[in-house]
Amino acid sequence: AIIAGLVALLPVAIYPFAKRFTWWPQVFLGLAFNWGALLAWIAHSGSLSLAPVLLYAAGIAWTLFYDTIYAYQDIEDDALIGVKSTARLFGERPRPWLRGFMVAAVLLMSAAIILALGPRANPLQLVVGLGGAWFFGWHMAWQLARLDIEDAQKCMRLFRSNRDAGLIAVLFLAVSALL
Repeated sequence: AIIAGLVALLPVAIYPFAKRFTWWPQVFLGLAFNWGALLAWIAHSGSLSLAPVLLYAAGIAWTLFYDTIYAYQDIEDDALIGVKSTARLFGERPRPWLRGFMVAAVLLMSAAIILALGPRANPLQLVVGLGGAWFFGWHMAWQLARLDIEDAQKCMRLFRSNRDAGLIAVLFLAVSALL
């Protein structure tokens, strides 16, 4: 776990500079922000398996989703100072990309839940856990339906609403674990 924690410093160190060399700085943010999924699993179990890797990938997809929405409020300033972002890369057509990130996040989270619970899982645990992934996805779809990339204040409100998306997933997963 200590080595995994030290490795986490790499994406944390790269992210602040990523806007200068890639159109995908949100990937580096996702790599840094979601490392805890791997670290917690290793600290708990002593090893790494596919379930936390899938959860990590789901978190990266979610980060690409919400931070692209966030980046639309800064798109003009980013262009003026010459920094890159997925918002600038996607331009006027972010929806197909955001939809893809949303679907990836939900499917990867669902697969992680199925693997983590295992074949002997209580069926109710599985239903509740997967329900969390799907309600999480519903919240993302709700954001996508309301997105107006020309309205910086709305982009900020939608970005902030991702706190609720995370709470939905955590609540369902916690209830699933208690069953």
